[in-house]
Amino acid sequence: MSLLLALMLLSQNYTQRGFVESRLTLYPEAAVNDSAHAVGEMQVHYEGFYKPRFDFQIAVALDLRTDTHRQTERDLRFDWKDRERQRPLLSLRRLSTQYHHRGFTLETGKQAIRWGRTDIVNPTDRFAPRDFLTVVDNEFLGIDAVRGTYERGSNTIDAVWSPRLTPSRIPLNTQRWFVAPAGVPAITIQRDMPEGSQSGVRWSHVGPVEFAAAYYSGFSHVPSYERIPGKFAVREFYPEQRMAGGDVAVPLRWLSIKAEAGYFTSPDSRFDEHLLYVVQLERQSGEWFFVGGYGGQKVTARGTQSANFDPERGLTRTILARAGYTIGPTRSIAFETAIRDNGDGVWAKTEYSQAFGQHWRLTTGLSLIQGKPSDFLGQYRRNSHGLIAVKYSF
Repeated sequence: MSLLLALMLLSQNYTQRGFVESRLTLYPEAAVNDSAHAVGEMQVHYEGFYKPRFDFQIAVALDLRTDTHRQTERDLRFDWKDRERQRPLLSLRRLSTQYHHRGFTLETGKQAIRWGRTDIVNPTDRFAPRDFLTVVDNEFLGIDAVRGTYERGSNTIDAVWSPRLTPSRIPLNTQRWFVAPAGVPAITIQRDMPEGSQSGVRWSHVGPVEFAAAYYSGFSHVPSYERIPGKFAVREFYPEQRMAGGDVAVPLRWLSIKAEAGYFTSPDSRFDEHLLYVVQLERQSGEWFFVGGYGGQKVTARGTQSANFDPERGLTRTILARAGYTIGPTRSIAFETAIRDNGDGVWAKTEYSQAFGQHWRLTTGLSLIQGKPSDFLGQYRRNSHGLIAVKYSF
């Protein structure tokens, strides 16, 4: 009887949700290093929340996934670090405890942490590595961290400490989203993963004008590369990084203005010191929403690195835009684009989504990529693709 009562109490304090999604991506063109024209994927995502008290919660999220293109590992192992190049077959996306008392919230464990205010490019969002295996369609990864947030009145202080770097996943060098320099044969990549912690603090203010200031000390979550003398190989490393920046939002009668900027320095001489910034306008009109802006960068000191993979920097010097229209309670359409200011690279994406009943959703999309081989966007010009996804939510 006592066991039955305990189970009933547990069920009252436990909530869950999740989805099963199947995706098919179609590429009209073959790439130099990849002749496949279709990639199939399957993902099962589960989230659970246990709240034994009003001020305490335990959250867990798990992923089970596979695909036809070996972007996902074939080994049956449980991964919680997210430090491998391939996606794990079975992974822990979140496992954290959250305690809240008055204006103070403490969350410990694996969690998603987002900073910043702008869209597409977020210069101050330093605790948010991504899965860039298919560069333009990416998702955020969780990190191991302790996060304390204190709110009082219109001000919030957010402090984060993470014991280790969680790197972004970059394109696999045997597949189409990896673009090797012209005429360069396959080379050996030696990965140098740093050890050490990361920390940061952000202060934000809410009012007629919203603004925030942030500081980060840790590592770049995207890699840089340098040649190894005497070998036909390169070293992949994640340089130390310091960032000081902030963001602001100004609501006006007809639209809102948002801006975000971050200045990056490093004690590592291989790293470029640079400024990233974004200025954008937003407007909501009936069932439409519009976002348009410009992302830029200014390099103040060149490092000695040979190259790097950094989609945020790759999307600067571009005109950025998003738009969406809600057709009805079950249908919507969205548009997204990035256009290089000199016309050397263009990425345009459109998606149509429709729900069927309470659980099913169909999404179709089309991404067009054009440009010069020397441009960050243009180098993926063979990767224009179509998408069909079916999701069952529970």
